[in-house]
Amino acid sequence: MLIPLLAARYFLSAVEAWSPPSYRAFSIIGDSITDGRGSDTDENDRWPDLLLSRLQSSNDPMLTSLAVSNQAAGGNRILEDGLGPSVLSRIDRDVLSHAGVKYAMIYEGVNDIGTADATIANQTVTYNRLISAYKQIAMRIHAFNIPLFAATITPFSAPNGNTTLQPYTSSLREQTRQKVNGFIRTSGTFDAVLDFDAVLRNQTVPSQLADALQSGDYLHPNEAGYQLLTDSFDLTLFAKYANGVGGFV
Repeated sequence: MLIPLLAARYFLSAVEAWSPPSYRAFSIIGDSITDGRGSDTDENDRWPDLLLSRLQSSNDPMLTSLAVSNQAAGGNRILEDGLGPSVLSRIDRDVLSHAGVKYAMIYEGVNDIGTADATIANQTVTYNRLISAYKQIAMRIHAFNIPLFAATITPFSAPNGNTTLQPYTSSLREQTRQKVNGFIRTSGTFDAVLDFDAVLRNQTVPSQLADALQSGDYLHPNEAGYQLLTDSFDLTLFAKYANGVGGFV
């Protein structure tokens, strides 16, 4: 019997196991960038995979005992269902219902901006709804004494306005991305900000990913880009928020 080779794992969605009380989990809510689109097939070099390797290679027991729960879904959006349920509707299932989750992170928003029509009216509504959603997500997660980290939205425009190469390309969508990132960086809604935009952007054309760090579609990083995201992650955040943030539970 011939068994076909697959480039994805369809048979396993989660593993739950008994563990010492000191063991904790870090749950990451994301889209295809966190799911690893553009990474190397069968190499486990999505940025959460690489982050786990950093944790495991540490000499700090607090870090080596931390599990990484990659709750990413390709095409996922914060506001609306699409390829799977929206972030607003899956927070309970993918973060709050899991035992041992002591840290959470959100790295989403690009698909909300990219699938909204490139008009001033639609982009304004999308921006306002995203800000409200971020605040709601933070409130729900903080209620369980879980700190919430957020990453800025990375660039998604192709050179010369090429919408064939990258359909999300639009000056109006870029304005929305910049406004959302401004909120993420300065609002104080999140307990820590990972400025992934600053890590991956083209320093000459900041609306684009750096050429050496993108996988070909100017939306998804390549393995080198994912490695840089991992290297930029401040591991001291886990000790800083080891006791949570205060909450109702």
